[in-house]
Amino acid sequence: MTATQQRKQRDWPTRWRHLWLDESDAKWLLGPNGLERLTEKVAASERHHRGEIRVCIEAALPVRHLLVGRSARARALQLFNSLGVGRTRERNGVLIYLLQADRAIEVIVDPALAAQVDPTQWQRVVDGLQTQFRAGRFEAGLLEAIDAVDHLLVAHCPTAPGTLNPNELPNEPLLM
Repeated sequence: MTATQQRKQRDWPTRWRHLWLDESDAKWLLGPNGLERLTEKVAASERHHRGEIRVCIEAALPVRHLLVGRSARARALQLFNSLGVGRTRERNGVLIYLLQADRAIEVIVDPALAAQVDPTQWQRVVDGLQTQFRAGRFEAGLLEAIDAVDHLLVAHCPTAPGTLNPNELPNEPLLM
């Protein structure tokens, strides 16, 4: 069997996960009231800085994306743009994206903000999420990731005293 044939054979379990998982599986990751706690955490975070945080949990890729072999990173980039995270007024949006079927985590940062922050700091956010997820602590991992992003945004996009961050994006995580 060639390497290509072996890779295609290994891809079938992943493809089946994409076909079986749906939004209810994404909701299951958070547990009872997890969505509300994450929404509150994002809202509280955005009171400390001028940045915008969007969390997206996708159970599985849509079939059309699966058929063309779209990666989790490519899907996250597409959602970053289509959800408006890349069009914030101050160019300071951050997308935390999870693709449950592939167990993939992506943090997509507006290029203007990315230029200000060392890429290893964003990688630490991903690494922390992976550690929590391996232990089965999905909500705790996301709450911790929002805190880590909050810390970076406070350092690089602080609000001026007496001003408020206009909320440009929904605070509620998107479950797909």
